[in-house]
Amino acid sequence: MPVIVDSLGQEHGATVSKWPGKYVIGLTGNIATGKSVVRKMLEHLGSYGIDADSLAHRAMAKGAPGYKPVVETFGRWILGPDLQVDRARLGKLVFSIPETLPVLEGIIHPLVNQAIDVIVQRATQPVVVIEAIKLLETNLHKDCDSLWVSYAPPELQLARMMHNRKMSEAEARKRLMAQPPQEGKLKMARVVIRNTRSFEETWRQVVAAWQSTVPVPQAPPVEPKSIASGTFTIQRGRPKDSTEIANLMSKFDRKGRRYSREDVMAAFGEKAFLLVQQGERLVGIVGWQVENLVARTTDVIISPSLAPEEVLPALFNEVEIASKDLQCEASLVFLPPELANQRNLWKSLGYDLRSPQTLGVQAWQEAAYESMPPGAIMVFKQLRTDRVLRPI
Repeated sequence: MPVIVDSLGQEHGATVSKWPGKYVIGLTGNIATGKSVVRKMLEHLGSYGIDADSLAHRAMAKGAPGYKPVVETFGRWILGPDLQVDRARLGKLVFSIPETLPVLEGIIHPLVNQAIDVIVQRATQPVVVIEAIKLLETNLHKDCDSLWVSYAPPELQLARMMHNRKMSEAEARKRLMAQPPQEGKLKMARVVIRNTRSFEETWRQVVAAWQSTVPVPQAPPVEPKSIASGTFTIQRGRPKDSTEIANLMSKFDRKGRRYSREDVMAAFGEKAFLLVQQGERLVGIVGWQVENLVARTTDVIISPSLAPEEVLPALFNEVEIASKDLQCEASLVFLPPELANQRNLWKSLGYDLRSPQTLGVQAWQEAAYESMPPGAIMVFKQLRTDRVLRPI
């Protein structure tokens, strides 16, 4: 169970954040403690999630306000062949020479705070979670109603960095040593999520803390959609649906991979699922995630019992409604060839066949390169012309 400490003296549901009408959770924790997993789980429960670290990356992209001062401060050697800031080069510098890190943060953090303010004000959700590794150091936590901290023991942090981030042991240890001790964060936390076991155990902790400390809005039910061949329903997937989702993914995997319930539980730490059901039978799924104001759909599985031209418009209408509600600027959909060949259908839905390098906006290109599965074909749709962070 999560550790819940009411050391802040706040009553359940009371809001003290600088954003009236919002209950704001500040989420932090050291590297590789599972902050993003906890944020995604809070999003499943109805909150609006903000990844401050992604905003920091976006703030120094070419054309963004942080680009010129970062390059002028650290030199053009930090640029890659595309003249974008090579974050790996910059990261090696600031973690090797400690006095350079505050200089970088002095450039980027004010821009990130401006972006957070704009996004929170525009969010329609009453609960917002701000994930930031430097939440305490930048005093951003003072703008929040409660502080949540994710925790993992150092040996598990080290293993995750080496496995998930492909770091050498020496590099991973250097990163760990560059961060303040976890104990300081734990002492200030209202909620501590011990992200040390399975995703299911972490989910139980997050749900318990949510129910105990957060005013929970009730989401309206999704209405059934009727088609000529019968009636199907579209509903949001929950961790309790993991076995059913795993079975459908295994059934239609082109490479014959077998998915387990644990695989899908882990996926819930990264993405949301929409389920298509005929009666009690699961016949389709869409798995997508929203990061850095870009929606990325990586799983599209439709049973042959459904006609694509009937179910896909309804499915992607729901994806776009949810994505626009999360202020997404663009939707990227990665398709198997048989669905990508439905070009007239995708065109009627407003999607164009595109390659990542043709997207124009750096944040959209990075999203495509980061998320595109091998062998997939991408279709693209711009969801809004008023770019959320353009004023910043």
